[in-house]
Order: sequence, then structure tokens, then C-alpha cells
Amino acid sequence: MTDRRETPRPARRTSKPNTPDSKSPADWGEGERIAKWLARAGVDSRRACETLIEAGAVSVNGRKLTSPAFKVTGSETITVKGKRIRPPEATRLWRYHKPSGLITTTTDPAGRRTVFDELPKHLPRVVTVGRLDLTTEGLLLLTNDGELARALELPANDFRRTYRARAHGRVTPEKLKQLADGIEVDGVKYAPIKAELERETGTNNWIRVELTEGKKREVRRALEAVGLDVNRLIRTSYGPFSLADLQPGAVEEVLPSELKAELGDRIKTQTPRPGGRQNKPGRQKADAKTGLHKDRKARNLKRK
Repeated sequence: MTDRRETPRPARRTSKPNTPDSKSPADWGEGERIAKWLARAGVDSRRACETLIEAGAVSVNGRKLTSPAFKVTGSETITVKGKRIRPPEATRLWRYHKPSGLITTTTDPAGRRTVFDELPKHLPRVVTVGRLDLTTEGLLLLTNDGELARALELPANDFRRTYRARAHGRVTPEKLKQLADGIEVDGVKYAPIKAELERETGTNNWIRVELTEGKKREVRRALEAVGLDVNRLIRTSYGPFSLADLQPGAVEEVLPSELKAELGDRIKTQTPRPGGRQNKPGRQKADAKTGLHKDRKARNLKRK
């Protein structure tokens, strides 16, 4: 399975020759590091962009780079795997209610559907903030800013993830304390996990789980380690952003004012370059099946 997790876009061929007359890359005293610039442009996290550079997938004005420390101003022609990358736009963030049965990657060799197959086509290039397992439902954040995605994912920044887990087994104070003290499963150490019993439904229980790390299958593995078999898992919040009443498959953009209030100086506010395509931020929800906002859907029906 690929490690990429950004919206796929078809590659564009560039005909600009790599000649001595081509614009030379910015010198070492100007601009910002290319890996950071690419992350802000939404290509991927800075670390993933550094890997792309080291693999020779990034070029500036036709010249292949080998160092992530190279600086650019944004006026250059910058490509990744032959595709030209547009300058970073203002930071945007979306809430997406991921249904069960979708993979949080760009493509899957097994041919399973991914979240990017289901997202509305009007969305710009986005990356996911972390991932959700195939059968895990609920809140998945999307952003056009790879740097923000990385900041939200880092455990050191303490953006807490909250889940509701339905699990088979008996919940006891001893088991909850074991989770709260931190647990190790198959050599993997998990930070303290806050778990509270919400209600019992026959042989199943609904448990509220709160954590900060978000390691692979952390909730399921930690609960299974104390004898609780998870058969349904829903993420209800990520940091200050909640699933609320968002329906499965629906996408809703976080208002710029809310984004700034919650994340402050973590976001960039540059406006897109003149003449470029812009998607205006809004509160409207896209239809889960058609990907159209309500007003666009109404206009299309009226034309018919």
C-alpha cells in the first residue's frame, strides 16, 4: 500500500528546456527551504517532501535537486515528478465524515476504494491529517497545507483525538486504570489513554476514548490488550474540531475565522496569485453523492 495520502492530480508535461538561459534557482540567502515550501503548497508533510527531494523527484527551473536545504522564493518553476506545483495558497481546512470501508491513501494495489475516490471533485489538492483505518468511521481532517497537517499530527503539540468505541467484553476500573497508566502491546508503547464507560448494551459497551498519539490501530490494539474486542470505532473529534452532525460522506469547510481563532499563527494567510483559480471558503455542505453544493445542484436541475 502506498504511503502517499494526498489528492491525486494528473501529471502535466512541461516543455520548458533545461538550458543555460533558464532562470537560475534562488540563491542560498533568499526565500525558504524547498521542502517547507512544498509542504505549504500541500504536496505532503515536510518530511515526506524531503524524501521526494532525496529521491530526485523535485526540480527547480528544470534542475533536479538533491538537497532539501535548497531555498526558493516561489517565482521559480517547481515540479514534483514532472508536475508543476502552484505557489501556496491561504491555509484551508475541511471536516470530512469518513464512512467505514474506505482507505486513507491515494491508491490501493488491491483496488479498494479510497477517501479520495469519494471526495467532491471541486476540492483543491488536499492532504489528510493522519489516517483512519479501513473500518474506522468519523472525523477526518483535510487541508491544503502540508505543514499544518504535520503540526496537527505531532503528539508534542497535544491535539487530542476522541473516539467512541463499541467493544465486547467487561469493562472494569482496573482495565481503565491500566490504559490510563500507559500500556505496551507487542513491544509498542502507548502513552496514557483516557477511557470512560458511557453505557452498556447487552454484551457490548460504548467507551469514550481520548488519546494524543494516534499510532497505527492504537485504540483497537490498546483495548484488545485489556480484553475488550472493538467491533465499531468512530472518531468524534480531533483537537478543537468535532464531527458534530456531519453526515457520512459529507464534507464541510471550516470557516477562516474559526480556523484562525483555533490555530492562530500556525496557519498562513497569503492570498492566491492573481488570475489563479480560487475556491472561496464557505459553510455550505457538499452533497455526499454528487459532490455539489446545494445552490449548484439547484441550478443544474433548473437548467434541465
